Amino acid sequence: MSLLYTQARILIVDDDEDDFIITSEYINSIPGNSFRLEWCKNYNDGLKRLLAREFDLFFVDYRLGAKSGVDFLKEAVSNNCEEPIVLLTGKGNYEVDIQAMQLGAVDYLVKTELSTEKLERCIRYALERAGTLKALKANERKYRSIFEKSKDVVFVTDYALNFKDVNEAIFNLLGYTKEEVLRMNLSDLLEPQPNTPLFAQFIENRNEINDWEVLINTKEGDKKYCILTLTIEDSDKLDGYVQGIIHDITNLKKVEKATLQGEKLAAAGRLVRTIAHEVRNPLNNITLSVEQMQQDIKDEGMQLYMDIIKRNGKRINDLISELLNTSRPSENRLEKLTVQNVLDDVITASIDRLTLKRIKLQVSYPNAGLEILADHEKLKLALLNIVINAVEAMEEENGVLSIALQQVNNNVLLLISDNGSGITEENIARLFEPYFTQKRNGVGLGLTFTLNILQAHKANIEVTSKLGAGTTFHITFPQAVQA
Repeated sequence: MSLLYTQARILIVDDDEDDFIITSEYINSIPGNSFRLEWCKNYNDGLKRLLAREFDLFFVDYRLGAKSGVDFLKEAVSNNCEEPIVLLTGKGNYEVDIQAMQLGAVDYLVKTELSTEKLERCIRYALERAGTLKALKANERKYRSIFEKSKDVVFVTDYALNFKDVNEAIFNLLGYTKEEVLRMNLSDLLEPQPNTPLFAQFIENRNEINDWEVLINTKEGDKKYCILTLTIEDSDKLDGYVQGIIHDITNLKKVEKATLQGEKLAAAGRLVRTIAHEVRNPLNNITLSVEQMQQDIKDEGMQLYMDIIKRNGKRINDLISELLNTSRPSENRLEKLTVQNVLDDVITASIDRLTLKRIKLQVSYPNAGLEILADHEKLKLALLNIVINAVEAMEEENGVLSIALQQVNNNVLLLISDNGSGITEENIARLFEPYFTQKRNGVGLGLTFTLNILQAHKANIEVTSKLGAGTTFHITFPQAVQA
C-alpha cells in the first residue's frame, strides 16, 4: 500500500451519528491503515471543510437536511475542488447513481451493503484515481499556460485547416481576435506562394511542414514574414487534428535587408574608390598635358579641340567626385529637430513640380511635434529625392502624393506614398543599388545617396509597391529622447 493511501485524511459528512459510527468501524477495520478519520454532521460545516482543502477523501450522505449530497457535489464542481467524493445513501437509486457519477462522484455506495472489503477497495480506487486526475490536470494547466502565454502563435486546426483553437498571440501578430480567427481557414491568412501546391500536397499526404517561410496578411493589410511549422496528429477516431506554430521573423528580415544594403553600399564604395584612383591618375596627366599644349599651340582650331578635351576632363573629374561623395558614409551635424518642419521645407521645395503636373497633395501630421536627431539640410535633400521620384512616377492631373507622419512606440514613422506606375518586386530589391535606374537619363545614384543619409540618421527604410497602384516608402526614425 502507498503511504498516501494508508495515511489518508477522510471526512464523513453524515447527519446520523449511528451511520457515522458504523461506517467508521468498517474503515478502521481495514488492515494496515492509519487513516485520520473525522465526522461532520451538517452540510454547511462539511462544505467549509471541503473548501479549506483539509482532507484527501469525503464520504457524503445523500440526505443532509434541506440539502443533499448532490448539492454538495455541485458546490465542489463550481469551486473547482479536486478531492474525491463518495456518495452514501440508505437505499439504491439508479437515477441518483447516474446523476452522482455525472457530477464527478468517484463512487456511489448503499449503506446497508457496506463492508470492510468494499470500503477498502473504494478508498484505494478513489485515492488512486484522484492522484491520476490531479497529475493530468496539473499537466493540462502547465501546457495550457505554455499555449496561452507563448509569444509565438500556437494553433490547432482540423485536416481542412479550419481553425479550432488559437492563443491570444494571434492578436499581437495579425490584429485578429481569437473569435475572428476561429471562423477562418489557415489559407485565408497566407499570401499565395510559388510553392503553395507543395504545401497542399503535404497536408493531403499527412506529412509535417517544418520551418516553411511564408508571408502572412494582417487585418490591416500589412504583410508579416513568418516561419510556419505544422504537425499532423492522426487518430483512429474522427478527431484527428493539425497543430502548428507561427513565428514572426519580420524584424529579422528587416535587419538582414539593412545589413545586405549596407554590404552592397560598402562593396560599391570600395569599387568606386578603386576606380576613381585608377581613373584620376591618367586624367590628371591628360589635364596637365592639355594645359601645356594650350600654351604652345597658336592655331585657334586646335585650341577649340583642346577646350573640348579640358572641359570633358573636368566633367569626368566632377562625376568621380560625385561618385565618391555617394559612396562615403554621410557625416551629419545632428541636432534635435521637429520632423514636421523638415517636411514643410521638402514640400516647399517640390511645390512647383506638384503644381506643374497638377498633382494632389495630402498631408497628415499629428498635433504634437515629433522630434528626432537630424541634419536638417541633408535630411531635407534625402526626403526631397524620394518626393521628386514619386512625382515623376505619377501621371499628370491624376497623381496623388501622400505624406503621413505618426508616432509608433518610441519611433517616428514617415510614409511617403504615390499612386504612380509602381515597382516590380525584382526592382524593389535593387532600388538602392548604385547605378541602378529606370530613368532614361538617370545616373542611378539618387536613392543610393538618400539611403546613405538615412542610414547615417539611424533610420530604417522599407519600400512596398504594387504595379499600376503606386509605391510607399516607410521610413522609421528613432525619436529624440525628451530632456
